[in-house]
Amino acid sequence: MSNFRYLTSGESHGKCLTAIIEGLPSGLFIDEKFLNEELKRRQLGYGRGLRQKIESDKVEITSGVRFGKTLGSPLTLVIKNKDWENWQDVMSPDYNDSQDEKSFSVPRPGHADYAGAVKYNHKDLRNVLERASARKTAADVAVGAVAKLFLKEIGITGYSKILQIGNATNENDFKKEIDKAKEEKDSLGGKFEVIFKNLPIGLGSYVHYDRCIDGKIAQAVMSIPAIRAVSIGDGEGAYSMRGSEFHDEIFFENGRITRHTNHAGGIEGGMTNGEDLIVKAVMKPIPTVMKSLKSVDLSNMKEAFAHFERSDTCAVESCAVVAEARIASVVADEILIKFGGDNISEITSRINCRNF
Repeated sequence: MSNFRYLTSGESHGKCLTAIIEGLPSGLFIDEKFLNEELKRRQLGYGRGLRQKIESDKVEITSGVRFGKTLGSPLTLVIKNKDWENWQDVMSPDYNDSQDEKSFSVPRPGHADYAGAVKYNHKDLRNVLERASARKTAADVAVGAVAKLFLKEIGITGYSKILQIGNATNENDFKKEIDKAKEEKDSLGGKFEVIFKNLPIGLGSYVHYDRCIDGKIAQAVMSIPAIRAVSIGDGEGAYSMRGSEFHDEIFFENGRITRHTNHAGGIEGGMTNGEDLIVKAVMKPIPTVMKSLKSVDLSNMKEAFAHFERSDTCAVESCAVVAEARIASVVADEILIKFGGDNISEITSRINCRNF
């Protein structure tokens, strides 16, 4: 992203998670209560583990806001890890002679452990898993909440809903499916969709591959831990439909261009077309399972069972909240690219004077 830019830092059991956002216009009201509500949404959901009973995420704003409004300078968000007090010895940034005693060397299948250890030459796999952990997505959600506040100012809203958990496609059966997996010491994935409404026409571009908004959205969602598939609209089933069925016909009714269907999910040719943006994603089963999977101890190359780190049975609802945040950040960036402006009044006036 080029205009709404951010970086996050922090480890799963470190002192805190930090995010720095650059490119926000001045004059945007930052509702800290809303930010914390979004963080709470990420922690909820049937099937979450014990970590959620320990953490109660709260945002601390340390720069970029004065008297509740953005200044136009970088905005910094800090989320403290309450569990840090139990991990100070293991996660100390200071040199420790006994550090090797706290290490483990058996990679967990499905995690970043093995590839990350090879890439960064780590002997202790905790050096990989602490940052590769989905805990880091709390910072993404905080950033996404700021993006949502910006989008709300111009009338754009978004939400998500769960489509499937394991083999269950009915909300009444989701809990049963999760309970069964938990009883069998296993984990479950699922499918969800994120919908954003009232987007202006023309966000993104067809002129270069890296300016297509569907490509940017796909990258943002695909890089969420445990996401294995992303599609726009009814894209995943497009192979089974003929062109005359899939493509959304265009009509002029009541003085405006309209569609009767939205198989394209609001994007044509790498640009928003005025219809609802619909993004669907599939989350794989969480790879940390109590039913230990076979692996290899990298310290001696002997057969071993994977290390078990406290985990969830199912986190599809939480993952959907993270996807909302990631997509909100992409859309906010595209708004700033298309309309520019250094303060919120300037941006809203530019948008409002356009005829969509």
